Amino acid sequence: LTGVLDDCLCDIESIDDFNTFKIFPKIQKLQERDYFRYYKVNLKRPCPFWADDGHCSIKDCHSKIPVGIKAGSSNKYSKAANNSKELEDCEQANKLGAVNSTLSNQSKEAFIDWARYDDSQDHFCELDDERSPDAQYVDLLLNPERYTGYKGPSAWRVWNSIYEENCFKPRSVYRPLNPLAPSRGGSCLLGFVCLFSWTGLCLEKRVFYKLISGLHASINLHLCANYLLEETWGKPRWGPNVKEFTRRFDPAETKGEGPRRLKNLYFLYLIELRALSKVAPYFERAVVDLYTGNGHEDAESKALLLDIFRDTKSFHMHFDEKSMFAGDKKGAKSLKEEFRLHFKNISRIMDCVGCDKCRLWGKLQTQGLGTALKILFSEKEIQSLPENSPSKGFQLTRQEIVALVNAFGR
Repeated sequence: LTGVLDDCLCDIESIDDFNTFKIFPKIQKLQERDYFRYYKVNLKRPCPFWADDGHCSIKDCHSKIPVGIKAGSSNKYSKAANNSKELEDCEQANKLGAVNSTLSNQSKEAFIDWARYDDSQDHFCELDDERSPDAQYVDLLLNPERYTGYKGPSAWRVWNSIYEENCFKPRSVYRPLNPLAPSRGGSCLLGFVCLFSWTGLCLEKRVFYKLISGLHASINLHLCANYLLEETWGKPRWGPNVKEFTRRFDPAETKGEGPRRLKNLYFLYLIELRALSKVAPYFERAVVDLYTGNGHEDAESKALLLDIFRDTKSFHMHFDEKSMFAGDKKGAKSLKEEFRLHFKNISRIMDCVGCDKCRLWGKLQTQGLGTALKILFSEKEIQSLPENSPSKGFQLTRQEIVALVNAFGR
Protein backbone atom coordinates (compact mmCIF):
# COMPACT_ATOMS: atom_id res chain seq x y z
CA LEU A 1 0.00 0.00 0.00
CA THR A 2 1.51 3.31 -1.12
CA GLY A 3 0.60 6.80 -2.22
CA VAL A 4 -1.48 9.76 -1.08
CA LEU A 5 -4.70 9.38 0.93
CA ASP A 6 -7.89 11.01 -0.31
CA ASP A 7 -9.19 14.13 1.44
CA CYS A 8 -5.84 15.01 3.04
CA LEU A 9 -2.31 15.95 2.03
CA CYS A 10 -0.61 12.92 3.50
CA ASP A 11 1.13 9.88 2.08
CA ILE A 12 1.15 6.39 3.51
CA GLU A 13 4.93 6.07 3.61
CA SER A 14 5.24 9.11 5.90
CA ILE A 15 2.63 7.74 8.29
CA ASP A 16 4.37 4.35 8.40
CA ASP A 17 7.73 5.93 9.16
CA PHE A 18 6.32 8.29 11.80
CA ASN A 19 4.32 5.56 13.55
CA THR A 20 6.99 2.86 13.49
CA PHE A 21 9.87 4.93 14.81
CA LYS A 22 8.19 7.57 16.98
CA ILE A 23 4.68 6.77 18.12
CA PHE A 24 4.09 3.03 18.40
CA PRO A 25 6.90 2.12 20.86
CA LYS A 26 5.74 4.83 23.28
CA ILE A 27 2.03 4.07 22.94
CA GLN A 28 2.79 0.42 23.64
CA LYS A 29 4.57 1.34 26.88
CA LEU A 30 1.74 3.65 27.91
CA GLN A 31 -0.90 0.94 27.41
CA GLU A 32 0.94 -1.30 29.88
CA ARG A 33 0.64 1.23 32.73
CA ASP A 34 -2.10 0.74 35.32
CA TYR A 35 -4.04 3.87 34.38
CA PHE A 36 -4.48 2.67 30.80
CA ARG A 37 -4.68 -1.11 31.18
CA TYR A 38 -7.94 -1.16 33.17
CA TYR A 39 -11.13 -0.21 31.33
CA LYS A 40 -14.51 -0.03 33.03
CA VAL A 41 -17.24 -1.42 30.81
CA ASN A 42 -20.76 -2.81 31.05
CA LEU A 43 -20.95 -5.99 28.97
CA LYS A 44 -24.46 -6.84 30.18
CA ARG A 45 -26.43 -4.01 28.59
CA PRO A 46 -29.20 -5.42 26.39
CA CYS A 47 -29.20 -4.80 22.66
CA PRO A 48 -31.57 -1.83 22.13
CA PHE A 49 -32.45 -2.69 18.53
CA TRP A 50 -33.29 -6.39 18.35
CA ALA A 51 -33.52 -9.51 20.47
CA ASP A 52 -30.08 -10.96 21.17
CA ASP A 53 -30.01 -13.94 18.84
CA GLY A 54 -26.25 -14.16 18.38
CA HIS A 55 -24.81 -17.26 16.74
CA CYS A 56 -22.67 -17.75 19.81
CA SER A 57 -23.54 -15.21 22.43
CA ILE A 58 -22.32 -16.06 25.91
CA LYS A 59 -25.78 -16.85 27.33
CA ASP A 60 -26.51 -19.30 24.49
CA CYS A 61 -23.23 -21.13 24.71
CA HIS A 62 -23.14 -21.58 28.47
CA SER A 63 -26.37 -23.53 28.33
CA LYS A 64 -26.07 -27.29 27.97
CA ILE A 65 -29.58 -27.56 26.46
CA PRO A 66 -29.36 -28.91 22.89
CA VAL A 67 -29.98 -26.37 20.13
CA GLY A 68 -32.94 -28.39 18.84
CA ILE A 69 -34.80 -28.12 22.15
CA LYS A 70 -34.04 -24.41 22.60
CA ALA A 71 -35.28 -23.69 19.07
CA GLY A 72 -38.71 -25.22 19.79
CA SER A 73 -40.54 -28.28 18.46
CA SER A 74 -40.82 -26.93 14.92
CA ASN A 75 -37.07 -27.17 14.43
CA LYS A 76 -36.41 -30.15 16.69
CA TYR A 77 -35.52 -32.51 13.90
CA SER A 78 -34.13 -30.04 11.37
CA LYS A 79 -30.64 -30.41 9.98
CA ALA A 80 -29.64 -26.99 11.31
CA ALA A 81 -30.71 -27.90 14.85
CA ASN A 82 -28.51 -30.97 14.86
CA ASN A 83 -25.46 -29.55 13.12
CA SER A 84 -22.54 -30.79 15.21
CA LYS A 85 -20.09 -28.49 13.37
CA GLU A 86 -22.15 -25.47 14.44
CA LEU A 87 -22.11 -26.66 18.04
CA GLU A 88 -18.35 -27.11 17.92
CA ASP A 89 -17.92 -23.62 16.43
CA CYS A 90 -20.18 -22.25 19.14
CA GLU A 91 -18.24 -23.88 21.95
CA GLN A 92 -14.94 -22.62 20.52
CA ALA A 93 -16.29 -19.09 20.07
CA ASN A 94 -17.61 -19.16 23.64
CA LYS A 95 -14.20 -20.19 24.96
CA LEU A 96 -12.20 -17.71 22.88
CA GLY A 97 -14.69 -14.87 23.25
CA ALA A 98 -15.08 -15.03 27.04
CA VAL A 99 -13.61 -12.10 28.93
CA ASN A 100 -10.95 -12.86 31.54
CA SER A 101 -12.26 -10.89 34.51
CA THR A 102 -9.47 -11.89 36.88
CA LEU A 103 -8.42 -9.02 39.13
CA SER A 104 -6.29 -8.98 42.25
CA ASN A 105 -7.76 -7.82 45.57
CA GLN A 106 -5.19 -5.04 45.54
CA SER A 107 -6.50 -3.83 42.17
CA LYS A 108 -10.12 -3.93 43.38
CA GLU A 109 -9.23 -1.82 46.42
CA ALA A 110 -7.36 0.63 44.20
CA PHE A 111 -10.40 1.04 41.91
CA ILE A 112 -12.48 2.25 44.86
CA ASP A 113 -9.85 4.90 45.52
CA TRP A 114 -9.73 5.82 41.81
CA ALA A 115 -13.54 6.24 41.71
CA ARG A 116 -13.43 8.44 44.83
CA TYR A 117 -10.78 10.61 43.15
CA ASP A 118 -12.70 10.82 39.86
CA ASP A 119 -15.91 11.78 41.66
CA SER A 120 -14.16 14.80 43.09
CA GLN A 121 -13.33 16.09 39.60
CA ASP A 122 -15.51 18.44 37.56
CA HIS A 123 -16.73 16.24 34.71
CA PHE A 124 -17.96 17.51 31.37
CA CYS A 125 -20.48 14.67 31.26
CA GLU A 126 -21.41 11.47 33.08
CA LEU A 127 -21.35 8.08 31.39
CA ASP A 128 -24.17 5.77 32.48
CA ASP A 129 -21.99 2.67 32.30
CA GLU A 130 -19.58 3.93 34.93
CA ARG A 131 -22.26 4.01 37.63
CA SER A 132 -24.13 0.89 36.61
CA PRO A 133 -23.90 -2.04 39.05
CA ASP A 134 -23.17 -4.22 36.01
CA ALA A 135 -20.10 -2.19 35.03
CA GLN A 136 -16.79 -3.90 35.75
CA TYR A 137 -13.11 -3.18 35.37
CA VAL A 138 -11.43 -5.34 32.73
CA ASP A 139 -7.67 -5.84 32.42
CA LEU A 140 -7.01 -5.17 28.73
CA LEU A 141 -3.64 -6.90 28.86
CA LEU A 142 -5.36 -10.15 29.90
CA ASN A 143 -7.91 -9.73 27.09
CA PRO A 144 -6.03 -8.94 23.87
CA GLU A 145 -7.99 -8.18 20.72
CA ARG A 146 -7.75 -11.30 18.55
CA TYR A 147 -9.68 -14.05 16.79
CA THR A 148 -12.63 -15.38 18.81
CA GLY A 149 -14.62 -17.41 16.28
CA TYR A 150 -17.47 -14.88 16.37
CA LYS A 151 -19.06 -14.93 12.90
CA GLY A 152 -22.21 -15.79 10.99
CA PRO A 153 -25.64 -14.10 11.08
CA SER A 154 -25.10 -12.26 14.38
CA ALA A 155 -21.87 -10.59 13.24
CA TRP A 156 -23.37 -9.87 9.82
CA ARG A 157 -26.40 -8.21 11.40
CA VAL A 158 -24.23 -5.86 13.49
CA TRP A 159 -22.11 -4.64 10.57
CA ASN A 160 -25.06 -4.53 8.19
CA SER A 161 -26.96 -2.32 10.63
CA ILE A 162 -23.95 -0.02 10.94
CA TYR A 163 -23.36 0.37 7.21
CA GLU A 164 -26.92 0.27 5.91
CA GLU A 165 -28.82 2.16 8.62
CA ASN A 166 -26.32 4.38 10.43
CA CYS A 167 -23.63 5.30 7.95
CA PHE A 168 -23.52 7.89 5.18
CA LYS A 169 -22.96 5.60 2.21
CA PRO A 170 -21.36 6.29 -1.16
CA ARG A 171 -23.63 5.68 -4.12
CA SER A 172 -23.84 2.31 -5.87
CA VAL A 173 -23.08 0.37 -2.71
CA TYR A 174 -23.76 -3.34 -2.80
CA ARG A 175 -25.25 -4.61 0.45
CA PRO A 176 -23.08 -7.20 2.18
CA LEU A 177 -24.47 -10.65 1.55
CA ASN A 178 -26.68 -12.13 4.23
CA PRO A 179 -25.18 -15.47 5.31
CA LEU A 180 -28.72 -16.71 5.94
CA ALA A 181 -29.86 -15.99 2.38
CA PRO A 182 -29.41 -18.48 -0.49
CA SER A 183 -26.20 -17.98 -2.44
CA ARG A 184 -26.61 -15.77 -5.48
CA GLY A 185 -23.16 -16.25 -6.87
CA GLY A 186 -20.20 -13.97 -6.28
CA SER A 187 -19.23 -12.86 -2.81
CA CYS A 188 -18.63 -9.82 -0.69
CA LEU A 189 -16.67 -10.06 2.53
CA LEU A 190 -18.71 -9.93 5.70
CA GLY A 191 -19.88 -6.41 6.41
CA PHE A 192 -17.81 -4.73 3.70
CA VAL A 193 -19.15 -2.90 0.67
CA CYS A 194 -17.91 -3.99 -2.73
CA LEU A 195 -18.33 -1.10 -5.15
CA PHE A 196 -19.07 2.57 -4.86
CA SER A 197 -18.71 6.07 -6.24
CA TRP A 198 -18.13 9.20 -4.15
CA THR A 199 -20.27 11.30 -6.51
CA GLY A 200 -22.49 13.71 -4.61
CA LEU A 201 -21.15 12.84 -1.16
CA CYS A 202 -19.84 15.84 0.80
CA LEU A 203 -16.55 15.82 2.72
CA GLU A 204 -18.20 15.32 6.12
CA LYS A 205 -20.11 12.24 4.96
CA ARG A 206 -17.02 10.82 3.23
CA VAL A 207 -15.07 11.28 6.47
CA PHE A 208 -17.76 9.51 8.50
CA TYR A 209 -17.86 6.53 6.15
CA LYS A 210 -14.05 6.24 6.09
CA LEU A 211 -13.87 6.28 9.89
CA ILE A 212 -16.34 3.40 10.22
CA SER A 213 -14.68 1.46 7.40
CA GLY A 214 -11.26 2.10 9.00
CA LEU A 215 -12.51 0.84 12.36
CA HIS A 216 -13.87 -2.29 10.65
CA ALA A 217 -10.54 -2.82 8.88
CA SER A 218 -8.68 -2.47 12.18
CA ILE A 219 -10.85 -5.11 13.86
CA ASN A 220 -10.39 -7.50 10.92
CA LEU A 221 -6.63 -6.90 10.86
CA HIS A 222 -6.29 -7.79 14.52
CA LEU A 223 -8.16 -11.06 14.19
CA CYS A 224 -5.94 -11.94 11.19
CA ALA A 225 -2.72 -10.96 12.98
CA ASN A 226 -3.55 -12.81 16.19
CA TYR A 227 -5.33 -15.93 14.94
CA LEU A 228 -5.80 -19.30 16.60
CA LEU A 229 -3.57 -21.40 14.33
CA GLU A 230 -3.95 -24.64 16.25
CA GLU A 231 -4.82 -25.97 19.68
CA THR A 232 -3.27 -29.20 20.92
CA TRP A 233 -3.70 -30.59 24.43
CA GLY A 234 -5.34 -27.35 25.51
CA LYS A 235 -2.34 -25.27 24.46
CA PRO A 236 -3.34 -22.72 21.81
CA ARG A 237 -0.83 -21.40 19.29
CA TRP A 238 -1.56 -17.87 18.11
CA GLY A 239 -0.04 -16.05 15.14
CA PRO A 240 -0.64 -14.32 11.80
CA ASN A 241 -3.07 -16.01 9.40
CA VAL A 242 -1.93 -14.85 5.98
CA LYS A 243 -4.68 -16.74 4.18
CA GLU A 244 -7.37 -14.96 6.20
CA PHE A 245 -5.68 -11.60 5.67
CA THR A 246 -5.54 -12.23 1.91
CA ARG A 247 -9.22 -13.19 1.85
CA ARG A 248 -10.19 -9.89 3.44
CA PHE A 249 -7.75 -7.43 1.88
CA ASP A 250 -6.05 -8.73 -1.27
CA PRO A 251 -7.22 -6.83 -4.41
CA ALA A 252 -7.76 -10.07 -6.33
CA GLU A 253 -9.94 -11.52 -3.55
CA THR A 254 -11.96 -8.33 -2.90
CA LYS A 255 -12.60 -7.00 -6.42
CA GLY A 256 -10.01 -4.30 -5.80
CA GLU A 257 -11.58 -3.06 -2.54
CA GLY A 258 -8.95 -4.36 -0.09
CA PRO A 259 -6.48 -1.49 -0.52
CA ARG A 260 -9.26 1.06 -0.09
CA ARG A 261 -10.23 -0.55 3.23
CA LEU A 262 -6.62 -0.32 4.38
CA LYS A 263 -6.41 3.32 3.27
CA ASN A 264 -9.45 4.01 5.43
CA LEU A 265 -7.53 2.54 8.37
CA TYR A 266 -4.75 5.07 7.72
CA PHE A 267 -7.38 7.80 7.57
CA LEU A 268 -8.76 6.70 10.95
CA TYR A 269 -5.19 6.84 12.31
CA LEU A 270 -4.84 10.44 11.09
CA ILE A 271 -8.10 11.53 12.72
CA GLU A 272 -7.16 10.07 16.10
CA LEU A 273 -3.60 11.40 15.77
CA ARG A 274 -5.04 14.85 15.13
CA ALA A 275 -7.23 14.57 18.22
CA LEU A 276 -4.20 13.69 20.38
CA SER A 277 -2.32 16.75 19.14
CA LYS A 278 -5.37 18.98 19.77
CA VAL A 279 -6.07 17.74 23.30
CA ALA A 280 -2.49 18.23 24.51
CA PRO A 281 -3.22 21.58 26.27
CA TYR A 282 -5.82 19.84 28.42
CA PHE A 283 -3.22 17.42 29.83
CA GLU A 284 -0.33 19.90 29.97
CA ARG A 285 -2.02 21.68 32.87
CA ALA A 286 -0.68 20.88 36.35
CA VAL A 287 -4.24 20.34 37.64
CA VAL A 288 -4.64 17.21 35.47
CA ASP A 289 -2.96 14.00 36.56
CA LEU A 290 -3.33 10.31 35.72
CA TYR A 291 -4.29 9.14 39.19
CA THR A 292 -3.77 5.58 40.40
CA GLY A 293 -2.51 6.35 43.90
CA ASN A 294 1.10 5.59 43.02
CA GLY A 295 2.62 9.05 42.79
CA HIS A 296 5.83 7.94 41.08
CA GLU A 297 4.05 5.87 38.42
CA ASP A 298 1.42 8.57 37.90
CA ALA A 299 4.14 11.13 37.20
CA GLU A 300 5.92 8.77 34.79
CA SER A 301 2.68 8.01 32.95
CA LYS A 302 1.91 11.68 32.49
CA ALA A 303 5.47 12.42 31.33
CA LEU A 304 5.22 9.64 28.74
CA LEU A 305 1.81 10.89 27.57
CA LEU A 306 3.15 14.45 27.18
CA ASP A 307 6.12 13.08 25.25
CA ILE A 308 3.67 11.40 22.85
CA PHE A 309 1.80 14.70 22.49
CA ARG A 310 5.04 16.43 21.49
CA ASP A 311 5.56 13.79 18.81
CA THR A 312 2.02 14.21 17.48
CA LYS A 313 2.56 17.95 17.16
CA SER A 314 5.75 17.36 15.16
CA PHE A 315 3.82 15.53 12.43
CA HIS A 316 3.45 17.96 9.52
CA MET A 317 0.66 16.35 7.51
CA HIS A 318 -2.32 16.38 9.85
CA PHE A 319 -5.88 16.14 8.59
CA ASP A 320 -7.45 19.63 8.68
CA GLU A 321 -10.73 19.25 10.53
CA LYS A 322 -11.47 22.97 9.95
CA SER A 323 -12.50 22.02 6.42
CA MET A 324 -15.46 20.17 7.92
CA PHE A 325 -18.80 21.83 8.70
CA ALA A 326 -17.55 25.02 7.09
CA GLY A 327 -20.62 25.83 4.94
CA ASP A 328 -23.55 28.06 5.85
CA LYS A 329 -24.07 28.03 9.61
CA LYS A 330 -27.57 26.55 9.58
CA GLY A 331 -26.68 23.73 7.19
CA ALA A 332 -23.39 23.03 8.96
CA LYS A 333 -25.10 22.83 12.36
CA SER A 334 -27.73 20.42 11.02
CA LEU A 335 -25.11 18.21 9.37
CA LYS A 336 -22.96 18.19 12.52
CA GLU A 337 -25.94 17.04 14.61
CA GLU A 338 -26.74 14.33 12.06
CA PHE A 339 -23.08 13.26 12.20
CA ARG A 340 -23.23 13.07 16.01
CA LEU A 341 -26.49 11.10 16.13
CA HIS A 342 -25.31 8.58 13.54
CA PHE A 343 -22.17 7.93 15.55
CA LYS A 344 -24.07 7.72 18.83
CA ASN A 345 -26.33 5.08 17.29
CA ILE A 346 -23.33 3.06 16.13
CA SER A 347 -21.93 3.08 19.65
CA ARG A 348 -25.26 1.66 20.89
CA ILE A 349 -25.14 -1.11 18.27
CA MET A 350 -21.98 -2.39 19.97
CA ASP A 351 -24.28 -3.67 22.76
CA CYS A 352 -25.71 -6.08 20.18
CA VAL A 353 -22.39 -7.89 19.59
CA GLY A 354 -22.87 -11.49 20.70
CA CYS A 355 -19.33 -12.17 21.96
CA ASP A 356 -18.08 -10.58 25.18
CA LYS A 357 -14.50 -10.00 24.08
CA CYS A 358 -15.61 -8.62 20.69
CA ARG A 359 -18.11 -6.39 22.49
CA LEU A 360 -15.39 -5.18 24.87
CA TRP A 361 -13.07 -4.04 22.07
CA GLY A 362 -15.91 -2.77 19.91
CA LYS A 363 -17.22 -0.57 22.73
CA LEU A 364 -13.73 0.62 23.67
CA GLN A 365 -12.71 1.56 20.12
CA THR A 366 -16.04 3.21 19.40
CA GLN A 367 -15.75 5.29 22.58
CA GLY A 368 -12.16 6.11 21.66
CA LEU A 369 -13.20 7.39 18.25
CA GLY A 370 -16.14 9.24 19.77
CA THR A 371 -13.74 10.93 22.20
CA ALA A 372 -11.49 11.91 19.30
CA LEU A 373 -14.44 13.53 17.51
CA LYS A 374 -15.47 15.29 20.74
CA ILE A 375 -11.96 16.75 20.97
CA LEU A 376 -11.87 17.90 17.34
CA PHE A 377 -15.21 19.67 17.75
CA SER A 378 -14.14 21.37 21.02
CA GLU A 379 -11.02 23.28 19.99
CA LYS A 380 -12.20 26.66 21.31
CA GLU A 381 -13.18 25.15 24.68
CA ILE A 382 -9.79 23.43 25.02
CA GLN A 383 -7.87 26.59 24.16
CA SER A 384 -9.72 28.59 26.83
CA LEU A 385 -9.17 26.11 29.69
CA PRO A 386 -7.95 27.68 32.97
CA GLU A 387 -4.47 26.61 33.98
CA ASN A 388 -5.02 25.82 37.65
CA SER A 389 -8.64 24.74 38.02
CA PRO A 390 -11.07 22.28 36.45
CA SER A 391 -13.27 23.64 33.67
CA LYS A 392 -16.96 23.20 32.93
CA GLY A 393 -16.32 23.91 29.26
CA PHE A 394 -14.41 20.74 28.43
CA GLN A 395 -13.74 17.65 30.51
CA LEU A 396 -12.63 14.08 29.81
CA THR A 397 -13.57 11.19 32.06
CA ARG A 398 -11.08 8.49 32.97
CA GLN A 399 -12.92 6.08 30.65
CA GLU A 400 -12.72 8.49 27.71
CA ILE A 401 -8.99 8.93 28.25
CA VAL A 402 -8.38 5.18 28.52
CA ALA A 403 -10.53 4.52 25.44
CA LEU A 404 -8.82 7.24 23.37
CA VAL A 405 -5.30 5.96 24.05
CA ASN A 406 -6.15 2.28 23.60
CA ALA A 407 -8.20 2.87 20.44
CA PHE A 408 -5.27 4.77 18.93
CA GLY A 409 -2.97 2.01 20.14
CA ARG A 410 -5.04 -0.50 18.13
